[in-house]
Amino acid sequence: MSSNTLILGLQWGDEGKGKIVDALSKEVHAVCRFQGGHNAGHTIKVNGKQTVLHLTPSGILHPNVNCVIGNGVVLSLEALDKEINGLIDTGISFDNRFYVSSGCALILPSHISIDKIRDKKESIGTTGRGIGPSYEDKIARRAVRFGDIGNQDILRQKVELLVSYHNRLLVELYNEKPHDIEDVISEIMSYKHLYDKYCTDTQGLIYDWVKDDKSLLFEGAQGTLLDIDHGTYPYVTSSSTTAGGVSTGLGLGPKYIDRIIGISKAYCTRVGEGPFPTELFDDNGKMLAEKGHEFGATTGRPRRCGWLDLFALKKAVFTNSVTDICLTKLDVMDEFSEIKVCVEYQNEEPVYKTFRGWDSSTVGISAFENLPIQAQEYINFIEDFVGCRISYVSTGPSRNQTIHR
Repeated sequence: MSSNTLILGLQWGDEGKGKIVDALSKEVHAVCRFQGGHNAGHTIKVNGKQTVLHLTPSGILHPNVNCVIGNGVVLSLEALDKEINGLIDTGISFDNRFYVSSGCALILPSHISIDKIRDKKESIGTTGRGIGPSYEDKIARRAVRFGDIGNQDILRQKVELLVSYHNRLLVELYNEKPHDIEDVISEIMSYKHLYDKYCTDTQGLIYDWVKDDKSLLFEGAQGTLLDIDHGTYPYVTSSSTTAGGVSTGLGLGPKYIDRIIGISKAYCTRVGEGPFPTELFDDNGKMLAEKGHEFGATTGRPRRCGWLDLFALKKAVFTNSVTDICLTKLDVMDEFSEIKVCVEYQNEEPVYKTFRGWDSSTVGISAFENLPIQAQEYINFIEDFVGCRISYVSTGPSRNQTIHR
C-alpha cells in the first residue's frame, strides 16, 4: 500500500527541506506544494550543480514525477513563467506533469507596491514580493484567482475592483503612484499561456491519485515558527506553514497524511526581523554563518544564527504531529569545541545545556555508528528531549550525504 508523506520546516524556514524532498521525490507519484509564494526558496544540489526553486515543487527534477501547486499558494505569474522557462532551458520537461490550481490567488503589481511601501514603515522584514497583501485580499474575498484568466469579463471586473481599491490605498494613504488598470489586465493576459497549459482542478486530481493508491509527497515552504497562527507573531509569513495547511492548501483531509517528516538544522537560523532568543552575536555566530553559507535562497539576505532551541523544537513537533525528524547541517558544527542547546526559559531568558564538540569532520558520513561519539550523543539527546525519532541526518548538501537510520 502506498503512503503519503508531508515534509515541513520546524524552525524559521531555510532548514534544508529542498534536499530531503528531492531525495524522497524519486519514489513518489507526485509532489504537491500547499502554501506560500515565491518568497520561498529551496536550494537543491545534484551532481555538483545547484538549482534554486521558488514556486515549482522540488519533484520537477525527477522526469517521472508529477508536480502540483495547490490552492493555498499565492501566484506570481511573472515569477512562475521565468522559473518554468529557466528549468526548460536546462532540459527539464513540464509536459503532462505540472498542474496549478485554478484557486490560486494572483499577486498583482499593485500588491508588490503596497508590500514594499508598507514594510518601509512597519519593518516586519518581508521579501517585498506582494505575498502578504495578496493573502489579505484572499481572506477579504476580493482576490483575482488563476482560474479567472479563463473568463475575460470576470477577470476585468475583478481586476478593476481590486486595483481601484489598491490605488486608493497607494494614493491616499501612502502618497504613491497609482497603477493603470489596463496595464495590469494586459500583464495578466500576457501569461495566458500558463493558464492554457497548467490551470487545473488540483483537488480533483489529488482525489483521483489517492483513490488509485498513488504515493504523494506534500512540500511545505518556510517553517513552523513563521506560521500565521503558531509562529512568532507578528514577525511571521501570511500562510499556514504547519501540518494543518496541507488540508486547507490542497483540499485533502488529515487522514491521508501517513507520515510527517519535520526538518530542523542542528542549530538555528532566522532571516529578517523578529525574536530569536538563542541568537549569537559572537565568533560562534559568525562561524555558523560562514561554515553554513547562511544566506537566504530567495533574497540573498544574511541569516541570523544561534544555538538550537529545543524548547521551540519540542513545541513544533507537537504542533505538526511529527513522526520523524531530519536533522540537517550537522557537518557545520564540526569545528566547535563546545555546543549549546536551549532546554528551557527562565524569565524569558534561554537556559542552556552544554555539549563537548566532536572536532572532526562528519562531511559525507552515511552511517550513524560512523559519527564521532559526541555527535551521536548530541543527536540522541535531541531525540529524547523532543520525544521524536531522528530518522535522517544530513552531513552535506548533496543527495548522497545523508544518514538513513
